[in-house]
Amino acid sequence: MIRKLAIILLFTLPAFSAEKEVIAVVQALFDGMAAHDAAAISATMLPDARLVAVQDSGAATSVSRDDFATRIGGAKGDYLERIWEPKVLIKGRIAQVWAEYDFHLNGTFNHCGIDSVSLLETKDGWKISGISYTSEKTNCAPSPLGPPKK
Repeated sequence: MIRKLAIILLFTLPAFSAEKEVIAVVQALFDGMAAHDAAAISATMLPDARLVAVQDSGAATSVSRDDFATRIGGAKGDYLERIWEPKVLIKGRIAQVWAEYDFHLNGTFNHCGIDSVSLLETKDGWKISGISYTSEKTNCAPSPLGPPKK
């Protein structure tokens, strides 16, 4: 019995560790956004990463990492983006995080949606290669995280 448990742990701990690392990169992006820190935002992504937003209307917009980091770095207001119950898939050096999120601006709910984040493992660790997300103003279920903490 102990031997079986040891074997299970041997094979599951590395995957759990990689999953935590991948989620930590996504959280580091959100932390950089909250701090309006363009360098911190850029550090989470590959240089040619792109972000694609799909609005309620179905219209999509795309922006480069550098444009996104510059825009958020120079923005005003308190940003808070939160994900919950992320689904993480990892195979070798690629990973995918899929999660519901909510976004609050100046402590007030602004929009919700799905974040779909693609990552690659590099010599410098996991880096975001692209993000696609929906941005929905209506039909947002309440977050299981509750209201933002002040």
